[in-house]
Amino acid sequence: MWLLDKMLTKLIRAGKLVITDYDGKAYEYGPGGPVPDGQGGTYDQPIRIRLTDKKASGHIARYPQVGAGEAFMWGWLHVEEPYDIRDMILYVTGQAKVHGDRALQPQGPMKRLIQKTAAKVDSINLKSKARKNAEHTYNLTRRLYELFLDEDRQYTMGYHRRTDVSLEKAQLDKKALIAGKMYMQKAREMDRPMRVLDIGCGWGGLALYLNKHYGCEVLGVALAPDQIAFCKERAKAAGVEDKVKFKLMDYRDVEGTFDRISSVGLLEHVGTPHYPQFMEHTHRLLADDGVMFSHCCGRAGPPGFTDAWTRKYIFPGGYIPALSELVSESEKAGWQVMDVEAMRFHYSHTLEEWYNRTVLHREEITDMYDEQFYKMWLFYLAGAEQSFRHGTLVNWQLQYVKDRNAVPMIRDYMEEEAERLRNSEEPPVWHLDPALKQAAE
Repeated sequence: MWLLDKMLTKLIRAGKLVITDYDGKAYEYGPGGPVPDGQGGTYDQPIRIRLTDKKASGHIARYPQVGAGEAFMWGWLHVEEPYDIRDMILYVTGQAKVHGDRALQPQGPMKRLIQKTAAKVDSINLKSKARKNAEHTYNLTRRLYELFLDEDRQYTMGYHRRTDVSLEKAQLDKKALIAGKMYMQKAREMDRPMRVLDIGCGWGGLALYLNKHYGCEVLGVALAPDQIAFCKERAKAAGVEDKVKFKLMDYRDVEGTFDRISSVGLLEHVGTPHYPQFMEHTHRLLADDGVMFSHCCGRAGPPGFTDAWTRKYIFPGGYIPALSELVSESEKAGWQVMDVEAMRFHYSHTLEEWYNRTVLHREEITDMYDEQFYKMWLFYLAGAEQSFRHGTLVNWQLQYVKDRNAVPMIRDYMEEEAERLRNSEEPPVWHLDPALKQAAE
């Protein structure tokens, strides 16, 4: 326990954390008193943790994020009521914002070097590996995603124009904002349907949205078989399978010319060694007067590396880029960056809702998988939330062109179109899941 004790003595500076080791001995950290929880409330009581295995403290201390996550998954770490694992993570990482993402990362230069090297090797995503990684992440049971995502299955940040809006409204507003930034209104001036390529199309929500509002032809590509199967089912049900097509294929195999290219939540899976190839290939695919839009998780700081727990359990081969990495590689390929926005804090609100919906469906998720998977998912969502709430993660939204005449000189067109779309339709009804509907009421 001495190594974990040393780490927590230095880290905990407010409130009180009480850890009871497997042998019944209690360790206390912090001066006590209420601590802001970062959401307008406070942690008024000590956060109490029980370690039930003699190996737990050492496993956590050697590499906090992997160790804490696995100890929780394996039943070695229990957070006592009225708090839960999310409270523990937000409390610990919120002690000082300077810690943020680093509070649960490996301690010591050698350990960080080892993890950084392993992360770089893992980010090499050749075609066969890229498909395997995508299937690991996105080919889980369909029902799982139905239980915690919005009705449109948007598995990326919602646009929370107010923090009290529903997840469904936040995701609808995100699609409106994306359409504005893609300058989709140009489709109304064309004498043919606008051609759009959606790379990493997910469950097809954005592709169908763009077709609905602009009558464009969309090709969506992704590497997870069940995602593509679901996308095709949606397009057929909507009667637009001749206009909105989905293919199970690597973006590197796409050919043709497109007026617009979108990639939402895709660059995190490309891997930094493949950024040059991504930028060069998409540059070839876009029409000379076209627009490419990219939305991805990002670092509001210098390049870093993906922690071992996330790479092992959630996003193998994944990496969250710094803005410098995106811009420098795009410039080499001939792109001009016309607009950049750092979307701060939005994802923390999305992840909080995903966490709450996951907790609401604990019984069904454990029946589909098991208790260990359920706990893994909770730790993933809470850990991601803290990175966007207390750490340095943001969402980058970038607009690329080949010709700077492709978009208006003043960016008002983005918000004007987004507002038009927001006012053109009502947000979706509350999630069709009876439990969520009852909770909302």
